[in-house]
Amino acid sequence: MTAPPYDDIETHDELLAWSREYCKEVRREQLVDVRFDLVEWEVSTRAKRRAAALKRPKIPGAEVGTPIDWDSAEAAGGRVADGRPFPATLSLTWDAFAAFDREQWESTLRHELVHLEQYQRCGTTGHGRAFKERARELDTEVHCETFSDPKYVLRCADCDALVARRYRECKLVRRAEEYRSSCCDAALAVE
Repeated sequence: MTAPPYDDIETHDELLAWSREYCKEVRREQLVDVRFDLVEWEVSTRAKRRAAALKRPKIPGAEVGTPIDWDSAEAAGGRVADGRPFPATLSLTWDAFAAFDREQWESTLRHELVHLEQYQRCGTTGHGRAFKERARELDTEVHCETFSDPKYVLRCADCDALVARRYRECKLVRRAEEYRSSCCDAALAVE
């Protein structure tokens, strides 16, 4: 499928086509070392908190910064690599695409390219120092913007600073009085 202009995207297939083309362009222009032949693409309509995600097998002992030997790498569960990275899936969230402007969506894709590059080189990925450096080089954020409203917002009772967002009830929400803000060491207010 030929990618439509960004403003004409109306279907999941069109979003995938446009996003793939954009990522290929970034790969060429920014010298991102990734293999797209080992990447599946999908659109999620269920995700509420993540704009996109790289789904990949877990490889015990893999560390960001340490290149992995794909000739002998073994995933959790016993699957052995054949000299290439295990396939990964880039899952794009439809609601995030709908909520974001083009610049935000492009930044989200560049963020996922950093994850893909780390995974294909090291067998794992994370948001640590190496990710931050590469994200800066690709002009993207370490954490993607939120696109949906949380069910609960926790704020510092003294300075009103945002402490956390939660999309469902959890221990922090139920027992907020047992926690303190890191900014003022004050109680938490739940909205």
